[in-house]
Amino acid sequence: MSVLDAPVTAAAPAPPVTDLTATFVRLKLTLLRNGLRQSSGRKAAFIVSLVFTLLLAAGQVLGLVLLRGDAHAGTVVVLLTAVVALGWAVLPLFFPSGDDTLDPTRLVMLPLRPQPLVRALLVSSMIGIGPLFTLCLALGSVLALAHGPAGVAFAVLAVPLTMLLCVALSRAVATANVRLINSRKGRDLAVLSGLVIAVGIQFVNFGAQRLGQAGGLSVLDPAADVARWLPGASAIAAVDAASKGSYGIAAAQVLVTVVALVALVWLWQRGLVKLMTAPDGSTLAAAGPARKESRHTGLSALLPEGRTGTVVQRSLRYIARDPKTKAAWVTALAIGAIVPLLNALQGTGSIYFACFAAGMLGMQMYNQFGQDTSAFWMVALTISSTRDAYVELRARALALLLITLPYTVLVCVATAALLGSWQTLPSALGISFALLGSMLAIGAVASARFPYSIPQEGAFKNVAPGQGGLAWISILGGMLAAPVLAGPVIGLTVWLRVADHHDALWLVVPAGAVYGALIGWAGLRIAAPRTANRLPEILAAVSKG
Repeated sequence: MSVLDAPVTAAAPAPPVTDLTATFVRLKLTLLRNGLRQSSGRKAAFIVSLVFTLLLAAGQVLGLVLLRGDAHAGTVVVLLTAVVALGWAVLPLFFPSGDDTLDPTRLVMLPLRPQPLVRALLVSSMIGIGPLFTLCLALGSVLALAHGPAGVAFAVLAVPLTMLLCVALSRAVATANVRLINSRKGRDLAVLSGLVIAVGIQFVNFGAQRLGQAGGLSVLDPAADVARWLPGASAIAAVDAASKGSYGIAAAQVLVTVVALVALVWLWQRGLVKLMTAPDGSTLAAAGPARKESRHTGLSALLPEGRTGTVVQRSLRYIARDPKTKAAWVTALAIGAIVPLLNALQGTGSIYFACFAAGMLGMQMYNQFGQDTSAFWMVALTISSTRDAYVELRARALALLLITLPYTVLVCVATAALLGSWQTLPSALGISFALLGSMLAIGAVASARFPYSIPQEGAFKNVAPGQGGLAWISILGGMLAAPVLAGPVIGLTVWLRVADHHDALWLVVPAGAVYGALIGWAGLRIAAPRTANRLPEILAAVSKG
């Protein structure tokens, strides 16, 4: 029997074609459901976040609806939409762990084509608390601006376009920076996110106060005129333009959004292809021989030989490389400048607010050994006497002074320039020097007496469980005691001002510098024997986390 005479068998049925978009939507819902099943705490946090977002969104929609018919409604809505779009662009960098699906490298081994993958990711990204909040914002915005049939027609286009643009912007940024997000620098950004929020709140507060002083929302019109043509807000601005009869402008603004959306999707798709096909730098051989650092280049050449120079370099590298230490320093530098300078800009400040900078930076001397975490055991092995402990603490204080002294002078001079208080600048400098020396002294003693561990996990977890009391004693006690120790210099300044000896206020500068140096030296001397005698207790405390 030939092959042609063989019985014909039914062909195997073809596998069903699965819609990739529907699969990704189900995957997103499954990830969300399984994440909530991990722990009751995570479930409670999600529920609280959802309720808070819904309440905030409801209040936002109500406020936007109440703006309907106001002359400046378009200004407020356009600027608000632009800020939210900016948030979509930057939040993936600061909160990479907020969405597990932001990392497309997990899909590298799957046989997926770029275009269907982009479409599936775009649709599935619409699920979540962030998209829900943005949808409420878009709906409230068009309700505030849409008037007449043309306005309603453009509103129907504006809502989905704004949503798609925000999500595509977020995805494109996350894909372009996914390796940064998953690297040590990305973790640094996550740690510093709290600082960005804190500084942003200060500037928002300052802007609100200036807006109140200006007497109305009209001062925001120039900024809104620019934002109307930015892709993040142009679709919403088109609703306002169409409601006013400017159909050509409305069409152009919608076109800006469409072009930006197409460009973002193209860049996103291109980034996905490159990310999933190009080798990672970690798998490539080094391009050249390792660079050897010379002991006699840069800052190393200026530092003394021996333990002092080594400890100073180690402390400065902690500041530059360790995420928790870096976050503490950047926060101190930012807040130390924001408080005096913003108050000076508002005309309600005082030159003595500049002393706040010295206080914020002086706090970095506290819990010196806790910053080393479990690596402190290597330092402890090199401390065999009170002299070793003294040199160790002195070098750490020197590393701190290399940053704090010029920074304190800079903040004081900038505050004096904004206020025009050049006559009282010397007294502010002198008090700052005395306060800085006092905090160095107290910080050295507190580091020996009240050490605590700083956990490495968690961007906002700075004290190990069970050690919160030690942290509060160390920090609050030092903040209360430092002004008392700096009392002689503060008293000298008060006496010179009360006695009307303003021409002699320059004496406070050398007096504060000498007194700060002496009190800091005394604090190091007191802390050194306590450090040498309590090494086992310190090591146990800082290694707890």
